[in-house]
Amino acid sequence: LHAAVKKHEGKFICVVEGAIATKFDGAYGKIAGKTFLQIAQEVCPKAAGVICIGACSSYGGIQAAAPNPGGYKSVGEALGMKTVNIPGCPPNPVNFVGTVVNYLLFGKLPALDEQGRPLFAYGKTIHDQCPRRGHFENDEFVEEFGSEEAALGYCLYKMGCKGPDTYNNCPIAKFNDGTSWPIEAGHPCIGCSEPDFWDNMTPFFEEA
Repeated sequence: LHAAVKKHEGKFICVVEGAIATKFDGAYGKIAGKTFLQIAQEVCPKAAGVICIGACSSYGGIQAAAPNPGGYKSVGEALGMKTVNIPGCPPNPVNFVGTVVNYLLFGKLPALDEQGRPLFAYGKTIHDQCPRRGHFENDEFVEEFGSEEAALGYCLYKMGCKGPDTYNNCPIAKFNDGTSWPIEAGHPCIGCSEPDFWDNMTPFFEEA
């Protein structure tokens, strides 16, 4: 890692996974005797750009959930720098690859929203792209898992779906090579691509 940084300073893209511990001098996370914070401070500022993959590096993730005893922070917050965020728990590899390809083709990282997310992937809410949207408009809701309404694919909003408040392209890109995604499988969206979703989106199975 450090040899590559020295050889290609200012010419490489740094991809980071995981939140950074900041309390107790970063003692809650170490590799080879160095804290995550030290490594990030040494590497990230020397990159042409930093891509955070996953909710943890993008926004802190579950480690940063209250009371956050380790002082975990996103890469951008811990280092005070701008990052490209590919949030999600898990993040969609399509969104990551699309971001890298944008850089390879155009020589720059893609346009971002105010949360640092690429607009091509996070420009619309789950709700706006959801195939169950028609059921929402018709006031047809699932109110119990295993019910007839669930079998009919009715809207999951009353089961706590956070789709109206979540920006991601899950309904379009899906997961596992386009096989499915949570709502298609009958599970409400939990808002995993939003900042601080562990604190802001819970309880997951009740209406907001």
